[in-house]
Amino acid sequence: MTEPRTRPGGRVLVDALRLHGVDRLFCVPGESYLDVLDALYDTPGIAVVVAKHEGAAANMAEADGKMTGRPGICFVTRGPGATHASVGVHTAFQDSTPMILFVGQVQRNARGREAFQEVEFRQMFAPLSKWAAEIESADRIPEYLLRAFTVATSGRPGPVVLALPEDMLAEQSPVADTQPYARTQAAPSDADVAALRAELERARQPLVVAGGSCWSDEGCAALTRFAAANDLPVVASFRRQDLLDNYHRCYAGHLSLGMPPFLQQRMKTADLILALGTRLGDINTMTYSLLPPPRMAARYVHVHADPAELNRVYQADVAIAASPAAAAIRLADMTPVDGSRWTAWTASARRDYEKFIEVPQAAPREGVNLAVVIRHLAATLPPDALLANGAGNFTVWVHRFYSYRQPRTELAPTSGAMGYGFPAAIAASLRHPDRTTVCVAGDGDFLMYPQELATAAQYGARPIVLVVNNGMYGTIRMHQDRRFPGRVSGTALQGPDFVALATSFGAYAERVETTDAFASAFERARGAGRAAVLELVMDPGQITPERRLNA
Repeated sequence: MTEPRTRPGGRVLVDALRLHGVDRLFCVPGESYLDVLDALYDTPGIAVVVAKHEGAAANMAEADGKMTGRPGICFVTRGPGATHASVGVHTAFQDSTPMILFVGQVQRNARGREAFQEVEFRQMFAPLSKWAAEIESADRIPEYLLRAFTVATSGRPGPVVLALPEDMLAEQSPVADTQPYARTQAAPSDADVAALRAELERARQPLVVAGGSCWSDEGCAALTRFAAANDLPVVASFRRQDLLDNYHRCYAGHLSLGMPPFLQQRMKTADLILALGTRLGDINTMTYSLLPPPRMAARYVHVHADPAELNRVYQADVAIAASPAAAAIRLADMTPVDGSRWTAWTASARRDYEKFIEVPQAAPREGVNLAVVIRHLAATLPPDALLANGAGNFTVWVHRFYSYRQPRTELAPTSGAMGYGFPAAIAASLRHPDRTTVCVAGDGDFLMYPQELATAAQYGARPIVLVVNNGMYGTIRMHQDRRFPGRVSGTALQGPDFVALATSFGAYAERVETTDAFASAFERARGAGRAAVLELVMDPGQITPERRLNA
């Protein structure tokens, strides 16, 4: 009889990662998981990307999960490493992104004694994750890994955190591997589809709000067919603009921060709202003022992957527990209703959107006109280009003037995390090296993780970063100007020489001071063959496309 093969815990864990389809992970190395790093040495099938900050590593893993629909993988060490990485876990939770964070932990016989860098990670990450646990025996690694991948991808996807005591990773175990995990998706029943169709039959001004995560290409294509067959206007929930081709006649806009009045009015006057995948949270509803809970004035059909979200805030007339992609596929096969009753409603929604994305006549008084820049990107980038951003007032221009054409091309945190865009763009460029990746970042946003230019250089990532430099934390300055006009406090930002900074890391860089100079500079950046940074000098008074400070 063959004796079971014994392996150290680190080897068992890496074998499990490979078994479950992991081909890339992001990390900052730590002595608490040396056995994992050693096992990765003999595992060429997993690319190891070493970031320069744990927050960036976690953001890269979250972005990788967004793009693939599989859990993004991140390893960090205990204490400071885990606390730094928590920002990516929070984004994965709010963005419903599958992700697994592995955290090195103190050895088991030191637990509970406030050992060096010890933190009780099960408590720390409990409110930030779907499941937080600690693997206390190497024999249980395959069990925990199978559950982690299943939890991260089931229902409403999200992050899982597993703590790894360093002596457990060195422990020898004869445990056998599991089979690969399989993601399960709930689909609407025939009765669900019939009930939804009945709501459409009685509607006169319906509105589809599409959102949620892990949409497949097939699901997005089905959403398009469903909308077109029934002549339904579709608006994207916050930072989910890539679910429907923005040039499609049914696409009607984006429920963003600072929602334009025409979308506010459409939300208020719709007599049926079909929320497909989205939670209809505070951003989508202007802190619930457009649709007061618990009973909105419109009829309400809610399709969501997590049954616990149904009737959580709004009472639904039809509540369907199903993944949005699976639901869209069923709805695309549904016998269409007669949409002639709302043809004018849908057409006017489209016209309002098309007017909204026109470049305003009033231009900034100095520097680069960001509206022209973003419309140039929309007109010249290929449909599969990936666009990443973090947080700040510069995103108002991105979300308004860029037109997404394909699924999984928008990397933007619904958590509103500054610093997300550049690490996400590095992950995107590594995942899709044959596609153009552009990051739009404010000066404060970019300065969260500028050192990741070294990561881009080390691994051959080639994102193009547009640093929107207005010398301030723009969002906070806007609110400050409204509440305390003339009293600037804590929002001025002294940045570096961005060109010198970027070139010191081996990136291509230029400073762009006028709108006319952008197009040629961007083409030079595209042709540089390496990471590129274009510093866009902005009018500091132009705080939104239409509003100026102190106006």
